[in-house]
Amino acid sequence: MKKITIAAVLGIAALSLASSASAQIKPEDQIKYRKAAYSFSSWNMNKIKANLDGTYDAAQVKAAANAIASVAGSGLGALFTPGTEKAIGDQKTTVKPELFQKGAEVGKLAGDFAAASAELVKAADSGDVAAVKAAHGKVGATCKACHDKFKI
Repeated sequence: MKKITIAAVLGIAALSLASSASAQIKPEDQIKYRKAAYSFSSWNMNKIKANLDGTYDAAQVKAAANAIASVAGSGLGALFTPGTEKAIGDQKTTVKPELFQKGAEVGKLAGDFAAASAELVKAADSGDVAAVKAAHGKVGATCKACHDKFKI
């Protein structure tokens, strides 16, 4: 019997809430909100990278790590409902339709992102620059893993 990780269970749970949580959100708004969330995360990842490559500002790194973890744990799965795999109105998307057919795999990837983001917060709180660098890399790897499978 396969072991199911807590992260995978959390990711699947987030996806299962999609129908009820997104019922009041128009599909074009779902696309807009998820793009905004990922753009916000990217901006914060870049702030951490700039700190790692330049003068390290612990407060800025902590704030950015917390922002990323907040996005990762926000239930973004609710913004991926069937029908949002294609452009709607002026909202374009780069999600592959396969994402909507592979819930368990997507849930695991979402759980990995949440877990890595939580580790980034711990590293940032510790003030250990080497730990932040390693955790930042792990968060980036979780982003890449999802992009490689489910982004056009």
